[in-house]
Amino acid sequence: MKLLSVKTGEELIETLARRAAEEGIVNGAIVSLIGAVDSCAISNMLADDARTDIISEYRQPFELSGTGEIRDGNVHVHVVLGRQGDQALAGHLHWARVESFFVHAYTLALPERQ
Repeated sequence: MKLLSVKTGEELIETLARRAAEEGIVNGAIVSLIGAVDSCAISNMLADDARTDIISEYRQPFELSGTGEIRDGNVHVHVVLGRQGDQALAGHLHWARVESFFVHAYTLALPERQ
C-alpha cells in the first residue's frame, strides 16, 4: 500500500495522478481518502438520464472521505463531503483545492493489464 499525500496549496485530482505516476502506479485502487478541502466540484446523475451529470461547485471548507481507482493513469474518485451544519454531500469529484489542511489517499497498485 502506498500513501499519496495532497498538501496545502495543491489540487487533489492532478496531484494524485502525478504522485501515482511517480510511484509507478498506472492501475490501482484508492482504498481510502481522508482529509479536508477548501473548494471543490462534484457531480451526480440526472434522475431521468443516468448519462447526464450535473456538476456543482462549492467554495467552502469540507471534511472529505472517499474511494476510487486509477485506470491507465487517470484518477477517478467518489467522495462524501461534510460541511457546516452537519450536512453531507456526495458524488464524483471533478476537482478540489487543498488550502488549509491535507488529503491522504491510501492506494494499492494493481498488476499491469495484459
